[in-house]
Amino acid sequence: MNIKTYTKRDIASEVAKRKGISTRKALSYIDEFFIVIRDYLCADQPYVRIEVRNFGVFESKPTKAKPRARNPRTNEEIYVPAHKKTRFKPGKIMKSHLRKPI
Repeated sequence: MNIKTYTKRDIASEVAKRKGISTRKALSYIDEFFIVIRDYLCADQPYVRIEVRNFGVFESKPTKAKPRARNPRTNEEIYVPAHKKTRFKPGKIMKSHLRKPI
């Protein structure tokens, strides 16, 4: 099974080619975009929702603490503190493309 992995540099070179700008400039824009997304999701607010039309929704929400979680290897009970959980939900256009048969 071949898996194609794209990096930020691949995305930047494609954006640079489409917009007619340098790859270095496109890479700086993409870096800033991801930094802004990360900063919004890591904010001190309990619920954060970032909606990018025609792409999808990034969400960050708190989870409850689990005082009686169990380690499956040792069967030992452990305490898991409350933390934030992130999720991505694809938009309509992406979802329709992903549902097409291969």
